Amino acid sequence: MPESQQFVIGANLEGQPVTQDIRLANRHGLVAGATGTGKTVTLQRLAEAFSDAGIAVFAADIKGDLCGLGAAGEPQGKIAERIAGMPFLNHTPQAYPVTLWDIHGQSGHPLRTTLTEMGPLLLGSLLELTDSQQSALYAAFKVADQEGLLLLDIKDLKALLNHLRDNPQLLGEDSSLLTTGSSQALQRRLAILEQQGAEALFGEPALQLEDILQPARDGRGRIHLLDASRLVHEAPKVYATFLLWLLAELFEQLPERGDADKPLLALFFDEAHLLFADTPKALQERLEQVVRLIRSKGVGVYFVTQSPGDLPDDVLAQLGLRIQHGLRAFTAKEQKSLRAVADGFRPNPDIDTLAVLTELGIGEALVGTLQAKGTPAMVQRVLVAPPQSRIGPLSEGERASLMAQSPLVGRYDKPVDRESAYEMLIARKIAAPEATEVPEKSAKEQDSFSDMAGEWLGGVAGQAMKSAVRQAANQLGRQLVRGLMGSLLGGAKKRR
Repeated sequence: MPESQQFVIGANLEGQPVTQDIRLANRHGLVAGATGTGKTVTLQRLAEAFSDAGIAVFAADIKGDLCGLGAAGEPQGKIAERIAGMPFLNHTPQAYPVTLWDIHGQSGHPLRTTLTEMGPLLLGSLLELTDSQQSALYAAFKVADQEGLLLLDIKDLKALLNHLRDNPQLLGEDSSLLTTGSSQALQRRLAILEQQGAEALFGEPALQLEDILQPARDGRGRIHLLDASRLVHEAPKVYATFLLWLLAELFEQLPERGDADKPLLALFFDEAHLLFADTPKALQERLEQVVRLIRSKGVGVYFVTQSPGDLPDDVLAQLGLRIQHGLRAFTAKEQKSLRAVADGFRPNPDIDTLAVLTELGIGEALVGTLQAKGTPAMVQRVLVAPPQSRIGPLSEGERASLMAQSPLVGRYDKPVDRESAYEMLIARKIAAPEATEVPEKSAKEQDSFSDMAGEWLGGVAGQAMKSAVRQAANQLGRQLVRGLMGSLLGGAKKRR
């Protein structure tokens, strides 16, 4: 990176470099444009710039070609011509430190979280629950917290719902929330989730954020790519929910950094419209809050989508860097949207922004950067600089080589199924008859014993189980009943 800590986006019509201060990269951004206009290559260019600056990157590889970041480029033809026309680039073909992830563990390291980590609000959105079903889910999480039952994967939650069906008294004042109908509906929703293959997302070892933030050996930021080529089409809600969870975890775990020289992490949310499609109002409001506040924790969020209209106005208002590739407008509604996009830039008297939007060629964009004080600069028409890595996907052999060299080999690849709600509840059922065989006691002793046995078993087996549960709960070290970004609602979240 240059001493001024500027990274080059491309060249304007006069052949001068268009740059952005890396210090302002936490002010978020937008990469938009119609299909085939060059969004992926622009995203690749930005990821390289952040990596060169020592900033970690997490992005979804929707089409499967972003993984070209892991191989050196071989510029030819028009790409080579564009590079020659930008002598200020100091273009050096090179591969970047890439880590591959895949929720199913087929084309990258398995990517997991736990139901506990996700919480009932995000899980309810994933399951597309009604308000009454959402209330029932909150009640179930509340009992899990009280009973010391760890919810790690789907079978844990299904076992808990069955347990509450047979023991409704555990719900206490919330017994009216978890009816037979709502319990059955939750079970059906979980079954559908399993049919979509989403159960692979839940379990252990769960993703640790420090593994994303760890730099490469040469000091560059490591680029983490989630293979979402199947996920977006087959289970788009799972894809969106995971990204929301990741944003929530970053917000709650990272300390305040203030005005640092550069961010810690840049998140690229491709197909960003999925994050807001059919999202409950409460969840969307909290998402908007986090986008506004997370920049002080050193995280820049970059939305990648076809049209800025895919994002809520409150989110658009918070985006600093704007890179708008070409758009097409054939209907009255599309023309209206086009005018809204043009109005989103600071006007430049030398550019008819509205007209240029439909004239932009592949690899061209209207770019609005931020000035040194954080105020928007005038819009410019820009030829985006080609990336230094390969434009196009890796071969299967190259992907396998990247995986073999990954610093995370062996850390996430083998699933771990430790004792959690499923095993605990089975153990309780097996041990339950022993509690009925205890010799008769005095009335006072019976009352004392029944108070304890109502929730925990008596005798040696019960004490051993109680100790095990307490140990597991302490290891969990956090309250289960929480919504997304619980710290916004008061009370910090504890970590394991």
